[in-house]
Amino acid sequence: MLIIDHVGVTFNVGTPDENRALRDVSLEVNRGDFVTVIGSNGAGKTTLYNLIAGTYAPTAGRILLRGKDITKTPEFRRARFIGRIFQNPLLGTAGKMTLEDNMVICHKKGYKGLGISLNHKLREYFRERLRELDMGLETRLKDNVDQFSGGQRQALTLLMAVLSEPDLLLLDEHTAALDPRNAEIVMNLTRTFADRYGLTVMMITHNMSHAIEYGNRLLMMDSGEIVLDVGSAEKPKLTIDEIVQRFRDIKRRELTNDKMLLNP
Repeated sequence: MLIIDHVGVTFNVGTPDENRALRDVSLEVNRGDFVTVIGSNGAGKTTLYNLIAGTYAPTAGRILLRGKDITKTPEFRRARFIGRIFQNPLLGTAGKMTLEDNMVICHKKGYKGLGISLNHKLREYFRERLRELDMGLETRLKDNVDQFSGGQRQALTLLMAVLSEPDLLLLDEHTAALDPRNAEIVMNLTRTFADRYGLTVMMITHNMSHAIEYGNRLLMMDSGEIVLDVGSAEKPKLTIDEIVQRFRDIKRRELTNDKMLLNP
């Protein structure tokens, strides 16, 4: 599904602030993979996402999706086939628009040149899909989304991303801003949707337990590089202590990121 081919990115080239944010990163993600991505702040996780989504252009290498080179494809065009959910639950929906209007917008994705009429049949379809969230939102199609809680909005953002049928879904710490109960709800929905619809997912998380529990593959990044790649055969037996030890063996130093180690 996704090929990252010797990609690098350097900011502020030729200045005292030059920063090699990614260093010759290569990665292949297969269709249906659910990849969890961990690493301390500054490891390059979000920079990698920005390159995949088209927010930044790489200074070296290329990016392919479904065999097509998208390295120079602008971000707004990639948004048709790459979904992205951010940490802030307010970013994925338009708060001053109604729930049904938000869903119409995501439903139109991929229907270039075709008008979609908001009729009774489509509203019933939206209600049916909203019932999957088990939050009572199917009865609130006429309510503006800014009336919903953060957990409801993030669950809605996830559902809307699924409805748009992305080739690749990028989750950027999408439960970090939620309370534990809503975080658990959204994580359970994430796994359910990924399994049910065969989604290809990459999920950044600072929660080590989530990184181990969810998905079929785990990546660890550090200093702009992928330093650990654990596949489906090995991942079910992985422990937090083993991740820490492997990092120590590879980098010859301790994993000292508090945010990661305090989220076991």
